Amino acid sequence: MDNKKTILPFSPSVTKNGFVFTSGQVYLTPEGKLLEGSIQEQTHQVMSNLKNILEKAGVSFKDVVKTTIYTTDMSLYGLINEVYATYFEEPYPAKEMVCVKELPLGAKLEISMFAAKS
Repeated sequence: MDNKKTILPFSPSVTKNGFVFTSGQVYLTPEGKLLEGSIQEQTHQVMSNLKNILEKAGVSFKDVVKTTIYTTDMSLYGLINEVYATYFEEPYPAKEMVCVKELPLGAKLEISMFAAKS
């Protein structure tokens, strides 16, 4: 992926009919740079970004019903899942994890969520 290409416009989340859909989030810091560090640290950054987006939409991780995780390296599954799991309680949301060739900005991880407003 050519990182110099213009990124298409998108919303961090969209709320429709009581449902909140987040755009995929990578491990960007508040300064807009990819977080250097371990995949665990990067996963925490993604989850922090998603927490902020969900809260702005009026929901939390307790309202998440489905997540989609993209990674460029499926051998990272256990490390990503170890961190991801700390953000949820039973009943856990449905989850899928997909291995892809590339992600935006050269990231190794992207997560999106679907939540239902109570």
